[in-house]
Amino acid sequence: MTNTSTHWKHLLFFLFPMCILLYICIMDEKKLEILERASIVYMKFGVKSVTMDDLAKELAISKKTIYKYFKDKHELVREIISMKVSMDSALCINCKQTSSNAIDALIKISRLVIEQLTNINPTVFYDLQKFHPDAWSIMKEHKWTFVHSMIKENIKRGISEGLYRANLNPNIAAKLYVASTDNIMNMSIFPWPEFKFQDVFSEMINIQINGMANDEGRKHLKQYLENEK
Repeated sequence: MTNTSTHWKHLLFFLFPMCILLYICIMDEKKLEILERASIVYMKFGVKSVTMDDLAKELAISKKTIYKYFKDKHELVREIISMKVSMDSALCINCKQTSSNAIDALIKISRLVIEQLTNINPTVFYDLQKFHPDAWSIMKEHKWTFVHSMIKENIKRGISEGLYRANLNPNIAAKLYVASTDNIMNMSIFPWPEFKFQDVFSEMINIQINGMANDEGRKHLKQYLENEK
């Protein structure tokens, strides 16, 4: 019964991003435009520091127009996060499907994350956690379901391809990966601007891949990086 329940939970979280993307496709064009442009503003300046008046000014629209589509700032932020995690999920699935092996897939996904972290104001994660707990919960649920499942499957794939150590425990290794990403966002551990999110994440991935890879995997990783020079 437990295995069946877990299976359906994982299946739902792989289908959920697709449902959101479908919803985005049929969404009112103006609402989608507000979501996309507001997301850029929040990622650049932080969430708490941008009032609805500031946002309306940045988007060159009236506050009335924003409230036509969103009840309040909490709803707007929540929908932005739902949209972003769903789009990120679709990109991760594409990385997985277009990669020749597990290491290539993990590198592609990691670079996607690094690119996004580069454009995020370091206060965003704190703002979400403290002032928008519902949006923060969406991010946490995304990490501990979708991301965990993706990494777990990547590890199983790497073992079967002979690139990762055969004695790895996929579930434990995947949980360690997700737990590590939580620490990246903890500014008491990695205070900004001394530590930038993308630099810390890049170092973490380097340690993760080298720690999981066997001799053949490390040889492949070295060759992969040399081919990019």
